[in-house]
Amino acid sequence: MTPPETDPAYRIRISFGARGVIGPGKAELLARIAETGSIAAAGRGMGMSYKRAWQLVEAMNAMFLAPVVETARGGAKGGGARLTETGQTVLSEYRAIEDRARQAGAPHLAALIGLMRDMPDGK
Repeated sequence: MTPPETDPAYRIRISFGARGVIGPGKAELLARIAETGSIAAAGRGMGMSYKRAWQLVEAMNAMFLAPVVETARGGAKGGGARLTETGQTVLSEYRAIEDRARQAGAPHLAALIGLMRDMPDGK
């Protein structure tokens, strides 16, 4: 097996045509919003601006029949964000696609790795 730093990674991006796209970045943003309760904190954790994080949330909210993220304005108790039931389902289904792709691709990936040349000094 290859060392962890050189393990192959799947990066699945699903295009729904004019409806939009979901991929690893949007999925990670949803997961971080669920974790932190904040669009700003989720974006910061990914090294993106608050504006960019909001743009991605707005794009995802527009893609589906119901919003994937709900927000509450700040105030005495502070604002925040949370995944809606739709958002939780979107993230869960995307992760399931990733898992199935890894499972289905494992023997083919092993065959490709078997054909690869060893790289001296990690180069």
